[in-house]
Amino acid sequence: MTRTDDLLARRRAVLGPNVPTFYEAPVEIVRGEGVWLWDSDGRRYLDCYNNVPHVGHCHPRVVEAICRQAATLNTHTRYLHEGILTYAERLVARLGEMTTLMLVCTGSEANDVALRMGQAVTGKTGMIATNATYHGNTALVSQLSTRRPPIGGYPPNIRLVPAPDTLRAPDDGTAFAAHVARAIAELEAAGHGFSSLILCPFFANEGFPALPAGFLAPTVEVVRRAGGILIADEVQPGFGRLGSHFWGHEWLGFTPDVVTMGKPMANGHPVAAVAARPQVMAAFREAFGYFNTFGGNPVSCAAALATLDVIEDEGLQQTAAEVGAHALAQLRSLRHPRIADVRGAGLFFGVEFVEPGTTTPATAFVAALVEEMRRRGILLNKIGPGGGTLKMRPPMPFSRANADHLAETLAAALAALPA
Repeated sequence: MTRTDDLLARRRAVLGPNVPTFYEAPVEIVRGEGVWLWDSDGRRYLDCYNNVPHVGHCHPRVVEAICRQAATLNTHTRYLHEGILTYAERLVARLGEMTTLMLVCTGSEANDVALRMGQAVTGKTGMIATNATYHGNTALVSQLSTRRPPIGGYPPNIRLVPAPDTLRAPDDGTAFAAHVARAIAELEAAGHGFSSLILCPFFANEGFPALPAGFLAPTVEVVRRAGGILIADEVQPGFGRLGSHFWGHEWLGFTPDVVTMGKPMANGHPVAAVAARPQVMAAFREAFGYFNTFGGNPVSCAAALATLDVIEDEGLQQTAAEVGAHALAQLRSLRHPRIADVRGAGLFFGVEFVEPGTTTPATAFVAALVEEMRRRGILLNKIGPGGGTLKMRPPMPFSRANADHLAETLAAALAALPA
């Protein structure tokens, strides 16, 4: 039995069946630094996928902040502590009208709270998301996911509208707004009412389609007219990843009522947050007796503050803009009969593949390509309709040299696979 077989057997025994791993031959990662990961055999991989180590794996400033605070104090927010206030003030200064903040531990928790904020504000329970989304694992937000439909079917107060797809259904935003308006009317007619629309402003899990400027404006008007709230899930596009803007909702050109955040906030330490307009936060605090033992603890706040400092001090948003543009140019120079589109923004980009002469996702081909890239020392994955899009979302210190290496390796992998 190989070491990998042994680890998989032990996982099944103590963690249960169907615990997901990346790749057909799972990688045992033992060390990380910057944009690089090393496996148990000492092989180095270029990480083109993980947005959790936002400022790079094991960034020394974040590590030092965690260690220093852990050696001093760690407790919860029922005691006064300046750390959470310092971080919250720094963060909401970047969020315009959303001047209040609640810290939790995961993006799932953040989205769960955000959806309950919509219920508290409106007194209604109807929720809308896209039909290709993912917003987390709690009982509430998992009802929005199409990956694993809820046991017993989707609840009657949930509506999933068709996701934008610029390759197969080009839309200036009018059609998407019409779908949302129809869903609102159905929820109102059924007696649930409409409380909130939640979406990732980059539509990351939907395959990050290339959307025209002002795409969401008609939808925002529909939501406002119906009296609901708009929730922007910034777990993937936030914190400067898109280069031109710090937040995805800024990039798409709209102002939400609530912003949720997660994975990148503290570079791997479990921190997430909900930022909201004051009246929205007040309605939630009045309606729900919410407390989170670990949300906002001093160690988490120290890690998050250090991460924000690194983003600013190292100019990582500008890096995302410059290196992302270079990476897109390199990827657009690739030639292959299955390439249908190359798109992205900042350090979030990908290549969509279809079966030749069609718009059918090249599902099996992309899955094989992901495995071939792993064999060649680059970690990435797939997303979008039919899993037909290579998804690349590297840590923010990603360089032009890293982008060149990615494009060269991808060219070689494409040449190695049957066309």
